[in-house]
Amino acid sequence: MSKVRWGVLSTAKIGTKKVIPGMQNGAYCEVSAIASRNLAKARAAASELGITKAYGSYEALLEDPEIDAIYNPLPNHMHVPWSIKAIEAGKHVLCEKPIGMTAEEGQKLLDAARKHPELRVMEAFMYRHHPQWQKARQIVRDGGIGRPVSIQTWFSYFNDNADDIRNQPEYGGGALMDIGCYPISLSRFIFEGEPRRVMGCVTIDEQFKTDTVTSAIIDFGGITSTFTCSTKSTPYQRVQIYGTTGRIEIKIPFNAPPDEPCILYHETDEEIQEVKLPISDQYTIQGDLMSKAILDESPTPTPLTDAIANMRVIEAILRSGKSGKWETIKDLAD
Repeated sequence: MSKVRWGVLSTAKIGTKKVIPGMQNGAYCEVSAIASRNLAKARAAASELGITKAYGSYEALLEDPEIDAIYNPLPNHMHVPWSIKAIEAGKHVLCEKPIGMTAEEGQKLLDAARKHPELRVMEAFMYRHHPQWQKARQIVRDGGIGRPVSIQTWFSYFNDNADDIRNQPEYGGGALMDIGCYPISLSRFIFEGEPRRVMGCVTIDEQFKTDTVTSAIIDFGGITSTFTCSTKSTPYQRVQIYGTTGRIEIKIPFNAPPDEPCILYHETDEEIQEVKLPISDQYTIQGDLMSKAILDESPTPTPLTDAIANMRVIEAILRSGKSGKWETIKDLAD
Protein backbone atom coordinates (compact mmCIF):
# COMPACT_ATOMS: atom_id res chain seq x y z
CA MET A 1 0.00 0.00 0.00
CA SER A 2 1.62 3.26 -1.16
CA LYS A 3 -1.23 5.53 -0.06
CA VAL A 4 -3.65 5.46 2.85
CA ARG A 5 -7.28 5.34 1.74
CA TRP A 6 -9.19 7.89 3.81
CA GLY A 7 -12.89 8.20 4.55
CA VAL A 8 -14.43 11.39 5.92
CA LEU A 9 -17.23 11.45 8.49
CA SER A 10 -19.55 14.35 7.55
CA THR A 11 -19.51 17.19 5.06
CA ALA A 12 -18.40 19.74 7.67
CA LYS A 13 -16.98 22.93 6.17
CA ILE A 14 -13.54 22.51 7.78
CA GLY A 15 -13.28 19.20 5.94
CA THR A 16 -14.66 20.13 2.54
CA LYS A 17 -12.97 23.53 2.31
CA LYS A 18 -9.65 22.97 4.08
CA VAL A 19 -8.66 19.48 5.13
CA ILE A 20 -9.82 17.33 2.21
CA PRO A 21 -8.33 19.58 -0.51
CA GLY A 22 -5.10 19.65 1.46
CA MET A 23 -4.98 15.89 1.87
CA GLN A 24 -5.76 15.37 -1.82
CA ASN A 25 -2.46 17.08 -2.58
CA GLY A 26 -0.54 14.74 -0.30
CA ALA A 27 1.92 12.11 -1.43
CA TYR A 28 0.54 9.45 0.90
CA CYS A 29 -3.19 10.31 1.10
CA GLU A 30 -6.10 9.18 -1.03
CA VAL A 31 -9.49 10.54 0.04
CA SER A 32 -11.70 7.69 -1.16
CA ALA A 33 -15.07 8.23 0.54
CA ILE A 34 -17.23 10.77 2.35
CA ALA A 35 -20.33 10.19 4.47
CA SER A 36 -23.26 12.26 5.64
CA ARG A 37 -26.54 11.42 7.32
CA ASN A 38 -28.00 12.98 4.17
CA LEU A 39 -26.98 10.98 1.10
CA ALA A 40 -27.65 13.92 -1.24
CA LYS A 41 -25.18 16.05 0.74
CA ALA A 42 -22.57 13.31 0.64
CA ARG A 43 -22.99 12.89 -3.11
CA ALA A 44 -22.79 16.65 -3.72
CA ALA A 45 -19.59 16.92 -1.69
CA ALA A 46 -18.11 13.86 -3.40
CA SER A 47 -18.89 15.32 -6.82
CA GLU A 48 -17.42 18.70 -5.96
CA LEU A 49 -14.24 17.22 -4.52
CA GLY A 50 -13.77 14.33 -6.92
CA ILE A 51 -14.26 11.65 -4.26
CA THR A 52 -15.23 8.21 -5.57
CA LYS A 53 -17.64 7.01 -2.88
CA ALA A 54 -20.49 8.74 -1.04
CA TYR A 55 -22.42 7.19 1.84
CA GLY A 56 -25.73 8.17 3.45
CA SER A 57 -24.65 7.09 6.92
CA TYR A 58 -21.47 7.09 8.98
CA GLU A 59 -21.96 3.40 9.75
CA ALA A 60 -21.86 2.52 6.04
CA LEU A 61 -18.53 4.23 5.62
CA LEU A 62 -17.04 2.46 8.65
CA GLU A 63 -18.17 -0.87 7.19
CA ASP A 64 -16.27 -0.28 3.94
CA PRO A 65 -13.31 -2.70 3.95
CA GLU A 66 -11.47 -0.59 1.40
CA ILE A 67 -11.17 2.37 3.81
CA ASP A 68 -8.01 2.35 5.93
CA ALA A 69 -8.43 5.51 7.99
CA ILE A 70 -11.07 7.99 9.09
CA TYR A 71 -10.92 11.76 9.33
CA ASN A 72 -13.48 12.91 11.91
CA PRO A 73 -14.59 16.58 11.66
CA LEU A 74 -17.92 15.98 13.39
CA PRO A 75 -19.17 18.38 16.10
CA ASN A 76 -17.21 18.26 19.36
CA HIS A 77 -19.70 16.09 21.22
CA MET A 78 -19.41 13.45 18.49
CA HIS A 79 -15.61 13.32 18.33
CA VAL A 80 -15.03 10.58 20.87
CA PRO A 81 -18.07 8.35 20.22
CA TRP A 82 -17.49 8.13 16.48
CA SER A 83 -13.72 7.90 16.78
CA ILE A 84 -14.18 4.90 19.09
CA LYS A 85 -16.59 3.36 16.57
CA ALA A 86 -13.99 3.87 13.86
CA ILE A 87 -11.33 2.18 15.98
CA GLU A 88 -13.65 -0.74 16.68
CA ALA A 89 -14.19 -1.00 12.91
CA GLY A 90 -10.44 -1.36 12.45
CA LYS A 91 -9.77 2.14 11.12
CA HIS A 92 -7.01 4.56 11.95
CA VAL A 93 -8.36 7.94 13.14
CA LEU A 94 -7.48 11.59 12.67
CA CYS A 95 -9.95 13.51 14.86
CA GLU A 96 -10.54 17.25 14.85
CA LYS A 97 -9.68 19.33 17.90
CA PRO A 98 -10.59 19.57 20.67
CA ILE A 99 -10.42 15.83 21.18
CA GLY A 100 -13.70 15.74 23.10
CA MET A 101 -15.97 17.50 25.53
CA THR A 102 -13.84 16.72 28.59
CA ALA A 103 -10.46 15.24 29.49
CA GLU A 104 -12.29 12.22 30.91
CA GLU A 105 -13.97 11.65 27.56
CA GLY A 106 -10.60 11.96 25.84
CA GLN A 107 -9.27 9.29 28.19
CA LYS A 108 -12.02 6.94 26.98
CA LEU A 109 -10.72 7.38 23.44
CA LEU A 110 -7.16 6.72 24.60
CA ASP A 111 -8.30 3.57 26.41
CA ALA A 112 -10.04 2.36 23.25
CA ALA A 113 -6.96 3.12 21.14
CA ARG A 114 -4.69 1.21 23.53
CA LYS A 115 -6.77 -1.92 22.93
CA HIS A 116 -5.78 -1.66 19.26
CA PRO A 117 -2.06 -0.81 19.21
CA GLU A 118 -1.93 -1.58 15.51
CA LEU A 119 -4.05 1.52 14.81
CA ARG A 120 -2.88 5.13 14.78
CA VAL A 121 -5.09 7.77 16.43
CA MET A 122 -4.25 11.50 16.53
CA GLU A 123 -5.84 14.88 17.25
CA ALA A 124 -5.83 17.20 14.24
CA PHE A 125 -3.91 20.24 15.52
CA MET A 126 -2.65 21.06 12.04
CA TYR A 127 -0.79 24.29 12.94
CA ARG A 128 2.01 22.44 14.75
CA HIS A 129 3.20 20.81 11.55
CA HIS A 130 3.53 24.04 9.55
CA PRO A 131 7.14 25.15 8.89
CA GLN A 132 6.58 28.47 10.70
CA TRP A 133 5.85 26.68 13.98
CA GLN A 134 8.68 24.21 13.49
CA LYS A 135 10.97 27.21 12.90
CA ALA A 136 9.68 29.10 15.95
CA ARG A 137 10.23 26.10 18.20
CA GLN A 138 13.74 25.60 16.84
CA ILE A 139 14.64 29.26 17.44
CA VAL A 140 13.53 28.92 21.06
CA ARG A 141 15.37 25.61 21.47
CA ASP A 142 18.55 27.14 20.04
CA GLY A 143 18.43 30.03 22.53
CA GLY A 144 17.46 32.54 19.85
CA ILE A 145 15.39 34.59 22.29
CA GLY A 146 17.42 33.79 25.39
CA ARG A 147 15.45 32.29 28.25
CA PRO A 148 11.74 32.13 27.40
CA VAL A 149 9.67 34.54 29.49
CA SER A 150 6.12 34.69 28.12
CA ILE A 151 3.81 34.09 25.18
CA GLN A 152 0.94 36.41 24.26
CA THR A 153 -1.80 35.29 21.87
CA TRP A 154 -4.91 36.85 20.38
CA PHE A 155 -7.34 34.77 18.32
CA SER A 156 -10.83 35.97 17.39
CA TYR A 157 -13.64 36.06 14.86
CA PHE A 158 -17.21 37.38 14.85
CA ASN A 159 -20.12 34.94 14.71
CA ASP A 160 -23.59 35.88 16.00
CA ASN A 161 -25.49 33.07 14.24
CA ALA A 162 -27.55 31.25 16.87
CA ASP A 163 -27.90 28.24 14.58
CA ASP A 164 -24.14 27.80 14.29
CA ILE A 165 -22.97 24.81 16.28
CA ARG A 166 -20.08 26.88 17.66
CA ASN A 167 -22.66 28.95 19.54
CA GLN A 168 -24.44 25.99 21.11
CA PRO A 169 -23.08 24.83 24.49
CA GLU A 170 -24.59 21.34 24.36
CA TYR A 171 -22.41 20.60 21.33
CA GLY A 172 -19.19 21.92 22.83
CA GLY A 173 -19.50 25.45 21.45
CA GLY A 174 -17.81 28.58 22.73
CA ALA A 175 -14.59 30.48 22.16
CA LEU A 176 -12.40 28.45 24.50
CA MET A 177 -13.28 25.08 22.98
CA ASP A 178 -13.22 26.29 19.37
CA ILE A 179 -10.16 28.53 19.27
CA GLY A 180 -8.85 28.97 22.83
CA CYS A 181 -7.50 25.45 22.57
CA TYR A 182 -4.87 26.79 20.13
CA PRO A 183 -3.03 29.21 22.46
CA ILE A 184 -3.05 26.52 25.14
CA SER A 185 -1.62 23.96 22.73
CA LEU A 186 1.02 26.25 21.26
CA SER A 187 2.24 27.29 24.71
CA ARG A 188 2.76 23.67 25.70
CA PHE A 189 4.39 23.06 22.30
CA ILE A 190 6.85 25.95 22.56
CA PHE A 191 7.65 25.60 26.27
CA GLU A 192 7.77 21.80 25.90
CA GLY A 193 6.13 21.26 29.26
CA GLU A 194 2.89 21.30 31.19
CA PRO A 195 1.49 24.25 33.17
CA ARG A 196 0.96 24.21 36.94
CA ARG A 197 -2.04 26.50 37.31
CA VAL A 198 -4.28 28.92 35.43
CA MET A 199 -6.34 32.04 36.01
CA GLY A 200 -9.30 32.55 33.70
CA CYS A 201 -11.79 35.30 32.98
CA VAL A 202 -14.78 33.86 31.13
CA THR A 203 -17.61 35.96 29.65
CA ILE A 204 -20.78 33.95 29.07
CA ASP A 205 -23.12 35.28 26.39
CA GLU A 206 -26.67 35.80 27.68
CA GLN A 207 -28.22 34.55 24.44
CA PHE A 208 -25.97 31.63 23.51
CA LYS A 209 -24.86 30.55 27.02
CA THR A 210 -21.40 29.96 25.58
CA ASP A 211 -18.22 31.88 26.36
CA THR A 212 -17.80 34.57 23.72
CA VAL A 213 -14.71 36.21 25.28
CA THR A 214 -12.23 34.28 27.40
CA SER A 215 -8.86 35.44 28.66
CA ALA A 216 -6.38 33.41 30.68
CA ILE A 217 -2.99 33.38 32.34
CA ILE A 218 -1.26 30.02 32.18
CA ASP A 219 1.57 29.55 34.68
CA PHE A 220 4.33 27.16 33.65
CA GLY A 221 6.32 27.85 36.80
CA GLY A 222 8.31 31.03 36.29
CA ILE A 223 7.18 31.54 32.70
CA THR A 224 3.68 32.39 31.54
CA SER A 225 1.36 32.34 28.57
CA THR A 226 -1.53 34.79 28.29
CA PHE A 227 -4.26 34.84 25.69
CA THR A 228 -7.65 36.17 24.70
CA CYS A 229 -9.99 34.29 22.40
CA SER A 230 -13.35 35.55 21.22
CA THR A 231 -16.21 34.59 18.93
CA LYS A 232 -17.67 38.09 19.05
CA SER A 233 -14.72 40.31 18.22
CA THR A 234 -13.12 41.63 15.07
CA PRO A 235 -11.30 38.79 13.24
CA TYR A 236 -7.62 38.78 14.15
CA GLN A 237 -4.82 36.46 15.17
CA ARG A 238 -1.25 37.02 16.31
CA VAL A 239 1.32 35.33 18.55
CA GLN A 240 4.27 36.93 20.33
CA ILE A 241 6.92 34.80 22.04
CA TYR A 242 9.16 36.77 24.40
CA GLY A 243 12.54 35.89 25.89
CA THR A 244 15.30 37.60 27.82
CA THR A 245 17.22 38.57 24.68
CA GLY A 246 14.69 38.48 21.85
CA ARG A 247 11.22 37.76 20.61
CA ILE A 248 9.34 35.95 17.85
CA GLU A 249 6.20 37.32 16.22
CA ILE A 250 4.07 34.98 14.11
CA LYS A 251 1.92 36.95 11.72
CA ILE A 252 -0.73 34.35 10.74
CA PRO A 253 -0.26 31.66 13.36
CA PHE A 254 -3.30 29.46 12.85
CA ASN A 255 -5.03 30.00 9.48
CA ALA A 256 -1.79 29.86 7.54
CA PRO A 257 -2.52 30.44 3.83
CA PRO A 258 -1.72 27.44 1.60
CA ASP A 259 -0.83 29.53 -1.43
CA GLU A 260 1.63 32.15 -0.17
CA PRO A 261 4.68 32.23 2.10
CA CYS A 262 4.17 32.75 5.81
CA ILE A 263 6.29 35.28 7.67
CA LEU A 264 7.61 35.35 11.20
CA TYR A 265 9.76 38.05 12.77
CA HIS A 266 12.77 37.21 14.92
CA GLU A 267 14.07 40.17 16.91
CA THR A 268 17.42 40.24 18.71
CA ASP A 269 19.84 43.05 19.66
CA GLU A 270 17.52 45.73 18.25
CA GLU A 271 17.51 44.02 14.84
CA ILE A 272 14.43 42.38 13.36
CA GLN A 273 14.90 39.54 10.90
CA GLU A 274 11.99 38.75 8.61
CA VAL A 275 11.88 34.98 8.14
CA LYS A 276 9.90 33.94 5.07
CA LEU A 277 8.77 30.32 5.19
CA PRO A 278 8.15 28.25 2.04
CA ILE A 279 4.61 27.98 0.68
CA SER A 280 3.00 25.11 2.56
CA ASP A 281 -0.45 23.67 3.15
CA GLN A 282 -0.58 22.63 6.80
CA TYR A 283 -3.41 20.22 6.05
CA THR A 284 -1.35 18.49 3.38
CA ILE A 285 1.55 18.18 5.80
CA GLN A 286 -0.70 16.85 8.57
CA GLY A 287 -2.32 14.29 6.28
CA ASP A 288 1.00 13.05 4.97
CA LEU A 289 2.58 12.81 8.43
CA MET A 290 -0.37 10.82 9.73
CA SER A 291 -0.42 8.62 6.64
CA LYS A 292 3.32 7.96 6.90
CA ALA A 293 2.87 6.89 10.51
CA ILE A 294 0.21 4.43 9.32
CA LEU A 295 2.27 3.13 6.41
CA ASP A 296 5.49 2.85 8.42
CA GLU A 297 3.75 1.57 11.57
CA SER A 298 5.50 4.34 13.48
CA PRO A 299 4.20 6.64 16.25
CA THR A 300 1.96 9.55 15.29
CA PRO A 301 3.58 13.01 15.37
CA THR A 302 1.43 13.92 18.39
CA PRO A 303 0.24 11.31 20.92
CA LEU A 304 -3.32 11.24 22.27
CA THR A 305 -1.96 11.97 25.74
CA ASP A 306 -1.15 15.46 24.47
CA ALA A 307 -4.79 16.01 23.50
CA ILE A 308 -5.96 14.98 26.97
CA ALA A 309 -3.42 17.28 28.62
CA ASN A 310 -4.77 20.18 26.56
CA MET A 311 -8.32 19.39 27.69
CA ARG A 312 -7.22 19.47 31.34
CA VAL A 313 -6.02 23.05 30.88
CA ILE A 314 -9.30 24.03 29.21
CA GLU A 315 -11.22 22.60 32.15
CA ALA A 316 -9.04 24.43 34.66
CA ILE A 317 -9.65 27.76 32.89
CA LEU A 318 -13.40 27.17 33.00
CA ARG A 319 -13.18 26.34 36.72
CA SER A 320 -11.18 29.49 37.34
CA GLY A 321 -13.74 31.56 35.43
CA LYS A 322 -16.35 30.39 37.94
CA SER A 323 -14.26 30.50 41.12
CA GLY A 324 -12.35 33.71 40.37
CA LYS A 325 -9.21 32.00 41.72
CA TRP A 326 -6.10 30.29 40.43
CA GLU A 327 -6.91 26.70 39.57
CA THR A 328 -4.41 23.86 39.40
CA ILE A 329 -4.31 21.44 36.48
CA LYS A 330 -6.06 18.31 37.66
CA ASP A 331 -4.84 14.88 36.69
CA LEU A 332 -7.59 12.41 35.83
CA ALA A 333 -6.49 10.36 38.83
CA ASP A 334 -7.20 13.25 41.22
